[in-house]
Amino acid sequence: MTAKPTIPPDTAHWSTRLTALAARHSVPGAGLGIWYQGRRIEAAAGLANAGARIEATTDTLWQIGSITKVWTATAAMGLVDEGALTLDRPLVEVMPELRLAEEHLTRSVTLRHLLAHTSGIDGDYFPDTGRGDDCLERYAELLADLPACHPLGATMSYCNAGYTLIGRVMERVTGIRWDALMRDRLFRPLGLTHTATLPDDVLRHRAATGHYGDPPQVVAEWSMARSTGPTGLICSTTADVLAFVRLHLDGGSTGDGTRLLSGDSVRAMQTPQVELPGPYPAFRAWGLGWALGEWDGLAMYGHDGSTIGQSAYLRVLPEADLAICLFANGGGAGSLHAELFREIADELAGVSMPAPLLPAEAPVDVDPADVTGVYERSSTRIEVVERDGRLLLRDRFTGILAGLAERPETEYPLRPLSPGTFVARRPDDGGWMPVAFFTLPDGSRFVHHGGRATPKVS
Repeated sequence: MTAKPTIPPDTAHWSTRLTALAARHSVPGAGLGIWYQGRRIEAAAGLANAGARIEATTDTLWQIGSITKVWTATAAMGLVDEGALTLDRPLVEVMPELRLAEEHLTRSVTLRHLLAHTSGIDGDYFPDTGRGDDCLERYAELLADLPACHPLGATMSYCNAGYTLIGRVMERVTGIRWDALMRDRLFRPLGLTHTATLPDDVLRHRAATGHYGDPPQVVAEWSMARSTGPTGLICSTTADVLAFVRLHLDGGSTGDGTRLLSGDSVRAMQTPQVELPGPYPAFRAWGLGWALGEWDGLAMYGHDGSTIGQSAYLRVLPEADLAICLFANGGGAGSLHAELFREIADELAGVSMPAPLLPAEAPVDVDPADVTGVYERSSTRIEVVERDGRLLLRDRFTGILAGLAERPETEYPLRPLSPGTFVARRPDDGGWMPVAFFTLPDGSRFVHHGGRATPKVS
């Protein structure tokens, strides 16, 4: 960490930078929020909807995607504080009708497993169970037919389905549906006037829509099914998201002193529960809801989000009293995030983001037979093949995801980083992401890619 600069947080400067970098990375529209040492900065650039030519403003609502999971986790930990839920007792004790793919999983899975993505439930499962208030109940019933992708607690695999199940568990112990729980326990106490979970409420405001392609075209689907609510349906502004972040920065209390979460629960959410397989540069471990990392020797927590043509990024450095959130609706959102966050952290707090991954410069001894083959779970089929002396990873979405993704199938060249670990070049911005191959004690083989553990099937 370098000496902290004396550059003050300046709204006009960061608004100019957001506009310039969004144009450079072909992002139709974006919203930026910065909290730094007691001051909040908001900026917006471009178009919230390129088809209708609707301008993005600071009061535009964006789909924050999987950042929603931290909100769901916060509400769940509030119920832990009250004694309605516990972290380590089997969930079947409060939800006796729960049925999962394996008897041991049904009998043993806990809230801690779900919050830390270690349950083994195959996570990318998005059936539409309707718009009724029973959508989470109906979703949970379908989990009985969803195979597990790894043994309970054996590793970390990002699990959307697990967070939808958390939402249903909260409904079960409170008798209140998830959308109302969010309003009662978080939105209203925090004074959030531009945050919503249902399209009916979002459309009372200026709302961003997703875009695919170049030039950007508005996507046909605006939102995922209602049953994905606890895992990714919150829409919000940068100001409201920063107000939520301040709840965690301030130890679980609101600005007026109302306590929504105990200090113990705030700390537990930021305590590593499981290390990520492979060298993910952004995050190294998962807490209870938060993803955890380190920037320049400082603890960092955050989360990313991705919906249909929209992306969201949130990073918090509590020791620097710095939080940054960015929402974008298409184009090179990932590269915009990387460049802009690096500038903000450096110029405001003198903190350097972790360096991006690069392939190893020295030769790495690789036996292709150790990694080639087919890896598969319910929504994804991954093939690792050798072609012309090079290893390639072909990643193909299946089922519902295939119809929602901008690229249903992508092929990545693999370059070695270390024994068992490779990097694959992203097609959108040319950056490198980790691909790790590993074996569990029971002999089962996996590839960890995109935060998910996918078992080898042939």
